[in-house]
Amino acid sequence: MIDINVRKRLSQQDFHFSAELPPKGISAIFGRSGAGKTTFINLLSGLTEPDSGNIKVQDTVLFCSDQGVNIPIEKRNIGYVFQDARLFPHMKVRLNLCYGVTSFDQTHFDEILALLSIHDLLERYPSQLSGGEKQRVAIGRALLSKPDLLLMDEPLASLDLPRKREVMPYLERLSSCIDIPIIYVTHSLNEILRLAQHLIVIDHGEVVESGSIEKVWRSPSMQAWQSFSDKSALFKGRIVEQSQRYALTKVALNSQSYLWVQHTQGEPGELVRLRVRASDVSIALERPSKTSIRNILACEIKSISMGAHGSSTQSVEVLLSLGEDSELVAVVTQWAVEELELAIGQRVYAQIKGVSVAQRDIALDPHI
Repeated sequence: MIDINVRKRLSQQDFHFSAELPPKGISAIFGRSGAGKTTFINLLSGLTEPDSGNIKVQDTVLFCSDQGVNIPIEKRNIGYVFQDARLFPHMKVRLNLCYGVTSFDQTHFDEILALLSIHDLLERYPSQLSGGEKQRVAIGRALLSKPDLLLMDEPLASLDLPRKREVMPYLERLSSCIDIPIIYVTHSLNEILRLAQHLIVIDHGEVVESGSIEKVWRSPSMQAWQSFSDKSALFKGRIVEQSQRYALTKVALNSQSYLWVQHTQGEPGELVRLRVRASDVSIALERPSKTSIRNILACEIKSISMGAHGSSTQSVEVLLSLGEDSELVAVVTQWAVEELELAIGQRVYAQIKGVSVAQRDIALDPHI
């Protein structure tokens, strides 16, 4: 567990960060520019010293103002990957990777090379690498020091779209292959959906939300980042069946509800993250029959709220409870609400036209 509760004043702005982060997997730090995302990880790393408070990673106290503890940055055993790779231009990749490694471990070295597919780059200079290759080398260098914690400050921000697509699969591997916590700063919702299990939202120098991505995604803090017509719900489901005949995978959302999705590699019991867009959900008062839609869920209306005005219609957001803390969002017209006489507490059926798999094999620990 990572425990941080610190205060810092910088350039006339006060920061107060208080959060508990899981001991493994990727925790994303999200917020608008200037909110304090980089300050958050700089306080963790030791690049910035807090004015007061405490920081604890696993069983090690890195900072405590009351006890007078402030472990120097070089002794915190924390890996840091910046926006730019910061490789030494006069060193080949092999030497860049080993820079800072105090005790070389050939087995670990080979594992990192395989994880990031950088074995063929060892004899090249940084000038001979693409932007994506440089970032993979920078990640490898951070991991070869065997850190207790890995910090990543928008590692894809400086890359163009093709290079981002090149690096993303390797970042996805980190969550399941590296048994240390990873703190990942980003302003990209797509990166959050594909990589993170835990989400921290920072605004005006404070942590305003922290928890599992499924929980935080539906919080008020995240609603402003989703246009009304593009709202969606996230689910952490478990694979229960594979249909080879129809190339579909059955995923349980809870003990009562399941969805069929496009075939996803995985064995029964493995976790996947599903995303259902509100625009792909329609509501029926009775269970439809003789329909091509395969996913129809019984649910209860939890709330009804007005949305943005369109040119000729008004959109209405309907929050649907599936039980066991699982919720679905539908966006319908005011006309539909009035004609169906929708009301809070009413039992209805949700027809789901499309489901996307945002992440597979999230974490084997069901509590993360």
